Amino acid sequence: MAQSTAESRTAPSERVVIIGLGYVGLPLALRAAETGLRVVGIDTDQRRVKQLTAGDSYVEDIDSARLIAALDSGLLEVSDEPEAAEGFDVCVITVPTPLREGAPDLSYIESAGRSVAPYLRPGATVVLESTSYPGTTEDMLAPLLEEGSGLRAGRDFHLGYSPERIDPGNSRWRLENTPKVVSGVDERSLEAVEAFYDRIVTRTVPVTSTRTAELTKLLENTFRQVNIALVNELALCARPLGVDIWEAVDAAATKPFGFMPFYPGPGVGGHCLPVDPSYLSWEVRRRLQHDVRFVSLAQEINDGMPEQVVRRVEDGIGRPLAGAHVLILGLAYKKNTGDVRESPAVTVAELLLARGARVRAVEPYAEPLRLPAEVLCVELTAPEVRAADAVVIATDHDCFDYDLVTREASYVFDSRNRCGRGLAEVL
Repeated sequence: MAQSTAESRTAPSERVVIIGLGYVGLPLALRAAETGLRVVGIDTDQRRVKQLTAGDSYVEDIDSARLIAALDSGLLEVSDEPEAAEGFDVCVITVPTPLREGAPDLSYIESAGRSVAPYLRPGATVVLESTSYPGTTEDMLAPLLEEGSGLRAGRDFHLGYSPERIDPGNSRWRLENTPKVVSGVDERSLEAVEAFYDRIVTRTVPVTSTRTAELTKLLENTFRQVNIALVNELALCARPLGVDIWEAVDAAATKPFGFMPFYPGPGVGGHCLPVDPSYLSWEVRRRLQHDVRFVSLAQEINDGMPEQVVRRVEDGIGRPLAGAHVLILGLAYKKNTGDVRESPAVTVAELLLARGARVRAVEPYAEPLRLPAEVLCVELTAPEVRAADAVVIATDHDCFDYDLVTREASYVFDSRNRCGRGLAEVL
């Protein structure tokens, strides 16, 4: 719906609480404050809260100047105290949902639900954005909120689910202009959830149930996981057949219908692709005793790509990796971001170290504390490139000088096809 409609349904004086101030929660909190809502962002990480309070953003897509403006306006506050949620009208939960030994870990959702329940009032709205399997909102979060508040979801307060669609580093599709799927446990809840997001984004997409919205998120990322795995497997076959997979994908992409290009790489990373499809597989096995074979196979192929990269590097230098000096460009999972969660580039570095290589890396975005301690981070210079037995382009940040790399390196393995055909070995 249009933003003007939302403004008639959502009063600027409403108090919004965002629980979890990571890559999803911080942009949402900032955007809500910029629309005139009074926002309190809560995070249990005191270091994060201290950094935000000082006006220092740790999310690349959030400029510190923009954060400072929101703080100075008085419409955005940050806190590490659960009590800061008191008096909220809308609460959005954007906490992590990692995998633990292959099973979903919903402890952060559980903790957030228990912490906010005492402050839940009749007529308030709670929205879950954290990725999980179908049924999480109704079967797990709703009972927690009801137990802690004495209120009933749907009857006394509104409850819904809206999957996050944050794409770090994407300057075209941002929170406000990316269509937002919304849902509720009943019709009134859906109306309340939709009214809130209508103020935040330019278009909302209502669906009939929270389970549908939860599956929507898993479907989106499973689609990407499976198609990336397909092209990765084809890349492994194409080279022995004397075919350039990159050229083949580019050629196929000229077809104006029935094809969407995906490209090979060293694996998949971030919180979504390596994790979300496993939520779907886990729930299907648990509830239906059925294996989602496409998902399992895609996971196996993509998980094996870092090993393929290391094997190709060893073949490329023509000797065992023990004692070899390897320079890795990029350790984040995605270019132009510092997000190293589940990054295949980090896995490549760890595999190289395990084989005795001396590994150095150039990573201008990620926080050093989040990188492997055994990897020395350096600047990209001609002497560093010349000193390496192999340069591995694992994450193709735009700031890298690829001309310098191809000019000075004795051997380059380019897992992202960034250097240009004929200038480096590619997948």
